[in-house]
Amino acid sequence: MNTTDKILSTDEQLHRRLRAAPRPLVFTNGCFDILHRGHVAYLEEAAALGRTLFVAVNSDASVTQLGKEGNRPINPLDDRMALLAALGFVDLVMGFEEATPIELIRQVRPDHLVKGGDWPADQIVGAQLVEKYGGQAHSIPIRHERSTSALLQRIRGTEPDHGGDAQTVEPDNSLP
Repeated sequence: MNTTDKILSTDEQLHRRLRAAPRPLVFTNGCFDILHRGHVAYLEEAAALGRTLFVAVNSDASVTQLGKEGNRPINPLDDRMALLAALGFVDLVMGFEEATPIELIRQVRPDHLVKGGDWPADQIVGAQLVEKYGGQAHSIPIRHERSTSALLQRIRGTEPDHGGDAQTVEPDNSLP
């Protein structure tokens, strides 16, 4: 399937594609600001739980609402969705404006609701709803310790000291 065909932008598209989507359907969500190995491993493992992987992506405004540091998101929503849709194991991608994807979860009615291992399964937004109608919530263990925040610190030349505060790393200008 073409990458752009995987990206949904209207409720009409959502409902049409959901009717045709093979089950079981797996739902996950996140910012996915700078796609990295940790994201890819987690998404691939999530996809293995079903036949359709639906990825909900925080809008630019909702990323800001979450309090991500450093002028986030770096990449706009359309770019983040395009990168996710380009992954072969991702079937459907849709942005959401709210602070949480609970309304989208209600519409999609996934068989499996998935987040990364930093989320206990019982604390995943929508877990109780999905379990109420017979679905399951999963917390996928983190296989590769990566984070967008840490990558941005490296790119910007700042790294946390032992107390957790960021410090500037001076560039090495000794080379010709």
